Amino acid sequence: MLIADPRLNPAAVELGNFFPQTAEVVWAALTQPDLLERWLLRPTGFAASVGTHFRFAVPDLSTNAITCEVLVARPHERLTYSWTYRRAEPPTKWIVDWTLRPQGRGTRLLLTQTGFDIEDRRQKMARNAAERSWKRRILPRLGEVMHY
Repeated sequence: MLIADPRLNPAAVELGNFFPQTAEVVWAALTQPDLLERWLLRPTGFAASVGTHFRFAVPDLSTNAITCEVLVARPHERLTYSWTYRRAEPPTKWIVDWTLRPQGRGTRLLLTQTGFDIEDRRQKMARNAAERSWKRRILPRLGEVMHY
């Protein structure tokens, strides 16, 4: 008999990746603005410090399209921030969490994005699109940036 794991959230995007780099190198890619811009988006006002409010610049959109706040910042272990997309009607707010765990000579990175209402058809589609984007485009670019 299969028992559902109560920790799994079908409304969350949960993706794990192994990177052969140390947690320090992975942390740098997640937190250094020049590296962050190369694999995700250009941050404005970002610092890996709890309470920091910052924005991600989206090409061809307002500079205030995505506003964020750092919620957790434990160097080489965990980074969590809110992610509010103001262009959606109504604006949507997610939580993006990065957990780093040393594994062998590298790092296991777990990305969790929450805040989707999968009872709403458009939110469910947004959740699925976000998962595809993280998996197919964004996380592979993160891996490329760490080969600097």
